[in-house]
Amino acid sequence: MSRRFYINSNGRLKRKENTLYFETQQDGQTIKKALPINDIDAIYVFGELDINTKALNYLSQYDIPIHFYNYYGFYSGSFIPRKKNVSGSLLVEQVRYYLDSDKRQYLAISFIEGAVHHILRNLRKNGINPKSYEDIEKDLFPKIFETKTSEELMAIEGNIRDRYYQLFNQIIKNKDFQMEKREKRPPDNPINALISFGNSIMYNTVLTEIYRTQLDPTISYLHSPQEKRFSLSLDLAEIFKPFIVDPLIFSLINTGQITIKDFDKDLNYAYLNENGRKKFLRVYEERLAKTIKHRRLKRKVSYRQLIRLECYRLIKHLIGDEDYKPFKAWW
Repeated sequence: MSRRFYINSNGRLKRKENTLYFETQQDGQTIKKALPINDIDAIYVFGELDINTKALNYLSQYDIPIHFYNYYGFYSGSFIPRKKNVSGSLLVEQVRYYLDSDKRQYLAISFIEGAVHHILRNLRKNGINPKSYEDIEKDLFPKIFETKTSEELMAIEGNIRDRYYQLFNQIIKNKDFQMEKREKRPPDNPINALISFGNSIMYNTVLTEIYRTQLDPTISYLHSPQEKRFSLSLDLAEIFKPFIVDPLIFSLINTGQITIKDFDKDLNYAYLNENGRKKFLRVYEERLAKTIKHRRLKRKVSYRQLIRLECYRLIKHLIGDEDYKPFKAWW
């Protein structure tokens, strides 16, 4: 099974013949590690990396994207190999659905529907009193289906998430981790830092899965398509952030796997340090590899495969084979 390769140290990525190596310095010694090129799905870089066109060309042969993050763990950009799995007819359908306001709104609502399903699932599974989120379930959630524009929809979704984040302190049992409100730019406490980091990793996990299909990642329906971003990954990630990232955060904190020592603070800026990132990414990888028996396919699929299946479900909708219904965890 393909997996992600995470580079947390400074070093160099180089090709020698038919092998790709990562070199780094530890205690004055050069450490060289060969990358299992046939088993890598994507590379995530958190350190300073030297790389040349010889290595990039080699990665392109194997369709391996590289996602780069800055010192604070925020996404900087990606190297995406030339897309080989393309379809002009699907591209036309993606654009057609974007240009039709009703068709676009249907998909935008569907993405938020999947997200809210998993938000409510998290609250139920963590034993939160239903009266605490009655406003989400009975007031805000039904309103998303009445919206006519993505701006109106995202305003309601923002209210739902604000209410959801207010309940985080009831789920998290560690007094070192408390959150007054969600802050993104910059995250000002460890919980906000975990959410921002986890969501950023999720965006690129989704982007990698989109890349394996014929979908164009720049044409989206909930988030506005803009230059310099792969907005379809933001759309689909809405479904999977509360399904994968949030439960992982609750587990890491409540089991003591991650502590306040795994964060650094710079003025009002909180971020995971290298040790904290390694802990998060290890558990994130385990979560993506977790499997369930799929109700329709009648076989086990991993959480990562669920993301790919969501891409195919969207494709079926765009080509008129089957109406799109967002993934909703049923267990």
